[in-house]
Amino acid sequence: MTALAIALRGRTFRSLRRHRNYRLFFTGQLISVAGTWMQNIALAWLVIELSSSPLAVGALAFCRFLPFFLFSLVAGVVVDRLDTRRLLIATQATAMLVSVLLAVVTLVGVATLPVVYALAALGGLILVFDSPGRQTLTFQMVGPRELPNAVALNSGLFNASRVIGPALAGVMIAAAGVGFCFVVNAVSFLAVLVALKEMRVDELTPVAKNPDTRVFAGIREGVAWSVRSPIALTVLVVVTIVSTVGFNFNVLVPLLASQTLHVGAGMFGVLSASFGLGALTGALATATLRSASPRTFAVGAAGFSIAMLALAPVHTPGLALVLLFALGLTFSLFTASANALVQLASPDHLRGRVVSLYLFAFAGLAPIGGLVAGWLADVGGTELAFAVAGISGLAAIAWASRRLSHASLDPASVEA
Repeated sequence: MTALAIALRGRTFRSLRRHRNYRLFFTGQLISVAGTWMQNIALAWLVIELSSSPLAVGALAFCRFLPFFLFSLVAGVVVDRLDTRRLLIATQATAMLVSVLLAVVTLVGVATLPVVYALAALGGLILVFDSPGRQTLTFQMVGPRELPNAVALNSGLFNASRVIGPALAGVMIAAAGVGFCFVVNAVSFLAVLVALKEMRVDELTPVAKNPDTRVFAGIREGVAWSVRSPIALTVLVVVTIVSTVGFNFNVLVPLLASQTLHVGAGMFGVLSASFGLGALTGALATATLRSASPRTFAVGAAGFSIAMLALAPVHTPGLALVLLFALGLTFSLFTASANALVQLASPDHLRGRVVSLYLFAFAGLAPIGGLVAGWLADVGGTELAFAVAGISGLAAIAWASRRLSHASLDPASVEA
């Protein structure tokens, strides 16, 4: 058992052991992403304080993710044209400025729904270009062999922050108000900026860049390739369906806490942290796997949908904590596998565009999904919203399972 544990630990963190640039990036993100989750929680709670309306929380999700719907495909072309590290320095610095503005308007007492929505939309626009850049930079930092491990570790990092960030946010909101969460997040961006500046550029895996690629021609090329790839197309369809109806945590968890379970900001933070702890566990489990596989993707998607369905009738905080943990675990298994599959199935010169399609599937329809989730919760409570999400996800993965069973990860297998 001891030998097995050592072997699993070695496999789990191999990207960190082997790549200095990735260690720097991971450390910077470890600090920054916790601040980001504090801001996400604070934004949702601020909107609840300003409105007490489920539809207003849904509108927040609409504003945050509308840029993904409008600009995701353009962002993929931009990432395939520009130096990725320099692009991330620009996006991270601009995101820090948005956090500063949120802190100012909140602490001064001039925050209104239109102001909050506008800043949330600006933050979403920055994230549209930042997210595919981070995915592409991960490939450059670790190379194709370690990519599934690094993607899983990134997911683990992101979801560890779901534990730390919401818990800290709940305490800070109760003690000092939402404004200080924005202050902490603004300061945390410095860690990422330092890490990006300190990277050794000569140790990055070269990736083909074509600065002459035109936006619409580049989009057409990426979409056409993805439609021809059985792996990419199937994963993108499933992620689109599941994410649109099931990834509306920023809408449903605050409403679950405030209107279904009738708890305050502290327990809201604990509920969000429970999901994050489960997601961290799932990400670390995924990181021990030797490679990404369609089977892992299918198991994660089915488990996530079942957990959503099971959460629908719950009205007690204890059981909600358990099911949110299960939801987080399967969420990581599902999304880390999906991310790795589309990247490994992509040719180098199209990776940014295929990743942008994945991010569009992941978050591009979230504006619609957030409004739908808010409307469902308004009509039938969180019970109806969770039930619809679970049933839709199970239907999508039932369709995809047969298509994935014989699909190849080799980009060369896709017809030209």
